Amino acid sequence: MSTEQTAISDSLRLDDQLCFELYAASRALTGVYRPLLDEVGITYPQYLVLLVLWENGPSSIKEIGAALQLDYGTLTPLLKRLEGMGLVARRRRADDERTVEVALTDEGTALRERIKDTPVRISHALSLTAAEIGALRGLLRKVQTNIVRYTATSTATNTE
Repeated sequence: MSTEQTAISDSLRLDDQLCFELYAASRALTGVYRPLLDEVGITYPQYLVLLVLWENGPSSIKEIGAALQLDYGTLTPLLKRLEGMGLVARRRRADDERTVEVALTDEGTALRERIKDTPVRISHALSLTAAEIGALRGLLRKVQTNIVRYTATSTATNTE
């Protein structure tokens, strides 16, 4: 283990915990989203579902779950609420009745226009340059990829 790794791993101070920085930043960022989404009556997780549908069109629950890294049990209540609000419709696929497809309603499609300035409003709150946002996004994706790889390796090693 390098000296740098030892220094990082030996610290139990809150200020030295990367997990806390990620947690606090995530809470702060979703806090900025909250009033913007309240204006149109949706929550942040509902917004994420709508983003997937606006980007990909009608999608199976499995596809939405994969895109958002959410399990069926978490996603289903979100979809039920969105359906109750008239923003999405769920239906079984004709070619495979085991698969439930989710599609935007006209209201769901129209909502996109009402909140299309959300990313710009969020970027103002971040006060980062486009290059900084790109670098941060890249680092977060690298962190996620590395953790998934580490977890898969650790799980495989522990089961042997």
